[in-house]
Amino acid sequence: MSIKSEVQGFDISKNSAVIVGCGGLGTNAAVHLAGAGIGRLLLVDFDTAEERNLNRQFFYTKEDIGKEKCRILAEKLRAYAPEAEIKSHCGRFDNSLADGYDIVIIAVDNIETRKEVNAFCKEYKIPCVNGSIDGFFGTAYLYIPDKTPDLETAGCLNNTDKKMHSPSATAGIIGALEAQLATDYFLGKTESAGKLYIYDNNEIHALTIRSDGFD
Repeated sequence: MSIKSEVQGFDISKNSAVIVGCGGLGTNAAVHLAGAGIGRLLLVDFDTAEERNLNRQFFYTKEDIGKEKCRILAEKLRAYAPEAEIKSHCGRFDNSLADGYDIVIIAVDNIETRKEVNAFCKEYKIPCVNGSIDGFFGTAYLYIPDKTPDLETAGCLNNTDKKMHSPSATAGIIGALEAQLATDYFLGKTESAGKLYIYDNNEIHALTIRSDGFD
């Protein structure tokens, strides 16, 4: 048993995840899963680091501006968690990328990417965790195909106007919650699935999503 497993009381070294988006949410989700001892991570992002994002995308510095975020994040996570297999794909999400992985974590503000991942996970029965932030507001949701309502039913695909401000703390809370929901799934703790976790200016609520065909 590894030191991480002894300290935490659980072992996720046999588990794997694809993280779509290496921004504020993705960096937080990735570091918490790597810290928890996940076996394999694939980081997917087509964007480069920008100065306006550095307040919440803490793995990047001014020296990284203009460089591919997924490559930088993968390199730094390998140093942080050398026991994990960490790969990067510097491009847009493609269905084939998730082959062989246990779960997909959505950490983007692009509604079309969310729709694409939701459709893919529904068709191929792969669980996913969705996260979203807007100012001091954020949500997280664990979808398990055939067991819980999908992202559309949960209201995660609503295309609303977002605020321009994105505080670091909000990204940290929701990104960490995404990692926790993924860990819950790995450990078989499915009571957190199908609940929309809502963070609203220092308060967190859980809204159970119901749909025909699900208990």
